[in-house]
Amino acid sequence: MKTHTFAAEKDRAIVAALEAGAIIRSIYNTNYTVDYKEKDSPVTRADREANHTIHRIIQDAFPEDGWLSEETVDSPARLSRRRVWVVDPMDGTKEFIQKIPEFAVSIALVEDGVPVVGVAYNPVGKLYWAVRGQGAWCEEQRLQVSPLARLQDATILSSRSETKRGEWDVFKGAFQTRPTGSIAYKLAVIAAGEADASFTLVPKNEWDICAGVLLVEEAGGKISNLDGTTVVFNQAKTLLPGLVASNASLYDPIMQLISRHKRFGPSVRQ
Repeated sequence: MKTHTFAAEKDRAIVAALEAGAIIRSIYNTNYTVDYKEKDSPVTRADREANHTIHRIIQDAFPEDGWLSEETVDSPARLSRRRVWVVDPMDGTKEFIQKIPEFAVSIALVEDGVPVVGVAYNPVGKLYWAVRGQGAWCEEQRLQVSPLARLQDATILSSRSETKRGEWDVFKGAFQTRPTGSIAYKLAVIAAGEADASFTLVPKNEWDICAGVLLVEEAGGKISNLDGTTVVFNQAKTLLPGLVASNASLYDPIMQLISRHKRFGPSVRQ
């Protein structure tokens, strides 16, 4: 039996990401209105138009697949689908608004809860993609997480908002931190070996991390929920525990450090 290569799905996801990115770039330096879905959750015309474009491109090609997106009203129908597209048309809207070039279009295909195709595209930067079992790539370059093994030498990408709130103060001196925007963007940077790890202390939605999880895994990294459990997608509740992503060598030391500070208990891997 021939193995499914997901070539058509990967190609269509890349097309959708590039077209959404073009829309985002066209709006980036214009005057636009910022609305709020809820407190501290901004949304712009760029988010909405990018979402519409991605949905059209994906659904035209794969009409039987389920759909989950930050900017689309959720439907329980996706829960009965084996294949579901998990999309954030622009992760990092705050950075987009502040003209900080750390945001990304995130498109992933999930089969039976597991991401099999992932594309993350920074519209003012690079495009990254991965297919399960086929590696993670940036254009023609295969990606590999960093080989660093000493936590004290590591560069760990921290959340800008968590850093501002002082939630990373307890980790000062344990490693080097670099406050960075969008988690989708951070995961792509880790997959590329341009930083060693990241973790988030607050819950994230599936669409924030789905493509990035596959990028990190296919680049040889290790990733899990903050409590050490496997990340599973297309759940009824889309809000997931915080995330840990790193190269394989740093994962256990990071989990041990988090466990000491956050006191998660026995579910955290020691």
